[in-house]
Order: sequence, then structure tokens, then C-alpha cells
Amino acid sequence: MIASWFIYTVLVCVALYLLVMMFYYRSLYKREQKMTRITKNTLNDAEIVVRKYQVQLQRALGNIDILSDELAKVKNDIKSLRQRNSQARIENDKLRSKIKELQGKIEALL
Repeated sequence: MIASWFIYTVLVCVALYLLVMMFYYRSLYKREQKMTRITKNTLNDAEIVVRKYQVQLQRALGNIDILSDELAKVKNDIKSLRQRNSQARIENDKLRSKIKELQGKIEALL
């Protein structure tokens, strides 16, 4: 009788222990699933943000390429304008010297 009572008590204690451990591990599993869902959602949001900024970066790089091309064109235009300006100065100097020569000839004739 004592032996059967002892066996039943041990079996009840083991069953209670297993029941408590089952609920404990179940709560741990649910908490882990919740954390996994939160992590996945966070990663998805981060991926969306990265894609958005990647598109903005590509647009900005395209704009930089366009601006660098325009800058190169403007630099070439400035160089050609400087060359024309120096040629015009040389021509002006030649014309001034010619005018002075002609004025000298006119004064000599008078």
C-alpha cells in the first residue's frame, strides 16, 4: 500500500513537472516566434528603405553625370571665348597701330 501510494505520488509529481515544463517551453516558443516575426518585419522595412535610397542615389548619380557633362561643355566654351577674346585683342592692337600709322601719314600730308 505504501509502495503503491509512493509510486502514485511520484507519477503525479512527474506528470505535474512535465505539465509545467510543457507550458514553460510553449511560452518560450511563442515568445521566440513573436521575436522572429518582429525581426522579419524590421528587415522588410529596412529593405524597403534601402531600395528607396538606392533609387534616390541612382537618380543623384545620373544628375551628377549630366551636370559634369554640362560643366565640361561650359569649360570648353570658356576656352574658346578666351581664344576669341585674345584674337580680338590682337586684331584691335593691329588696327590701332594701323590707325596711328594712317594718322601719321595724314598729318605728314597736311
